[in-house]
Amino acid sequence: MSAFPGMLSAMASKSAFGRAVLVSGPESLLADRAVEAILARVRREQPEVEVSTVEAGRLDGQKLAEITGASLFSTTRAAVITDLANLPTELSDDVAALVAEPLADLALVLVHGGGIKGKNMLDRVKKAGAELVDCPAIKAWELPQFVAIEARGAGGAIDADAAHFLVDAVGHDLRALAAAVAQLLSDGEGAAISTEQVRRYFGGRSEVTSFAVADAALAGRTGVAMEQLRWAISTGVAPVLVTSALASGLRGLAKLITAPGGQRDADLAREVGVPPWKLKSMRAQARGWDQRGVAAALKAVAQADAEVKGAADDAEFALERVVLTVARSRQP
Repeated sequence: MSAFPGMLSAMASKSAFGRAVLVSGPESLLADRAVEAILARVRREQPEVEVSTVEAGRLDGQKLAEITGASLFSTTRAAVITDLANLPTELSDDVAALVAEPLADLALVLVHGGGIKGKNMLDRVKKAGAELVDCPAIKAWELPQFVAIEARGAGGAIDADAAHFLVDAVGHDLRALAAAVAQLLSDGEGAAISTEQVRRYFGGRSEVTSFAVADAALAGRTGVAMEQLRWAISTGVAPVLVTSALASGLRGLAKLITAPGGQRDADLAREVGVPPWKLKSMRAQARGWDQRGVAAALKAVAQADAEVKGAADDAEFALERVVLTVARSRQP
């Protein structure tokens, strides 16, 4: 079955355990979401399940037995093996056997990025009976449909013209499109995204967005952030969009680093206000941030926001200064 557009709907009524699922294809966003959906199903069925995620290239016989065998702490296990193309050859028979004869207390998820590498193992897993979730590259003509599905999934809507305009403005990267939809719905006054709203946010730019500037700054990649900022300014991104993206990113980090520990990803994502698949990148950004650093950065962003809205003569200088300040507020 395909992970787009109706991901995993046919699997919802089955038990998550005693099965092997192969998530295969080059579209990493769809693959990440497919894995998240499977694990959410696993946790709904068995809240105490022990989940292990391991890159195939890091596996040996002992580690494979550890993540798929009986646990001391739970009666059930879920094992996610990513990058199946790099599975050591000596483990091929063991993995194929796990697929052919699934253990009743194990939910096994294998992830392969498509392509030629590891195709023999991919074919073996399919032949052994793994259930397939296909994550193909989305064709250009399907992207407006993807945008519309994103908006509906977040409780909003977008008309056809606005969806096409967004694709033309942001490009064909699914993660960038998903982030753009989330930002438009977050900052919009209503639940419907209009062409005019898309034009205000994204008109006149192609590859670089305010979100790319913010992501680089929050990750402490100062040089990249400044390079993307200059390109964004030169292609017509409104200065207020940059300060808005910085503020939004910092507020999300603040919620993440102050959230109680031990939460499941689905619960944590709801508390932070992001889709579960975005937590991975946010956790990477959060390294080096503490409450004091976030507070200082937010204060600088608030000042810059006022400046670009008319309190200062040079909006470009204000943006450069705030991007530097935010990046340097993160501890190395």
